Amino acid sequence: MIRSELIQKIADDNPHLYQRDVERIVSTIFDEITGAMADGDRVELRGFGAFSVKKRDARVGRNPRTGETVHVEEKHVPFFKTGKLLRDRLNGKA
Repeated sequence: MIRSELIQKIADDNPHLYQRDVERIVSTIFDEITGAMADGDRVELRGFGAFSVKKRDARVGRNPRTGETVHVEEKHVPFFKTGKLLRDRLNGKA
């Protein structure tokens, strides 16, 4: 499902809401999650999962094409851990 499909589904399920309001709600939710993660915070949605940021240290890597060594800088990457309810539903337990 992509963002526009999510917006359409919410708008279809809630006919009392205007589509532009649904778009604003979805954008606000994503912006808040992104902003919190950019600040280094953890975002937990009970039953769904938790978004966090993990730090990867600088290291020496290798260019696979040429074989030469390259320096890879430290970076922060997003990480998602599924919640128990989501994991159970995916495995057919709920």
